[in-house]
Amino acid sequence: MRVILTDLVKQKKFIYTLKTMDDTQKMLQVIINGQSSLKQELSSKIDKLDKKINGLGTELNGKIDKLDKRLDKIGKQVAFLEDDAPTREEFDGLTKRVDKIEKTIITA
Repeated sequence: MRVILTDLVKQKKFIYTLKTMDDTQKMLQVIINGQSSLKQELSSKIDKLDKKINGLGTELNGKIDKLDKRLDKIGKQVAFLEDDAPTREEFDGLTKRVDKIEKTIITA
């Protein structure tokens, strides 16, 4: 009788272990499924961000090219103005010329 009870206890423990393992496996599967869906969602969001960043990069490159062309144009205009502007020595010479002209006007 005692052997039979011991066998029954062992069988109950085995059945409990199987049931517990089954519940544990179910819980693990739920966790794994949740992580998998989270991973897919994050991957799709990252892909969308990559596309958006690439689009912004292309747009920014276009704007930079336009700005470079505009800066080149402004640089050329400044260079031409600089060529037309008198140097310091020429400017000092102009004041001397103006002084001479004033003296001739006053004396005349």
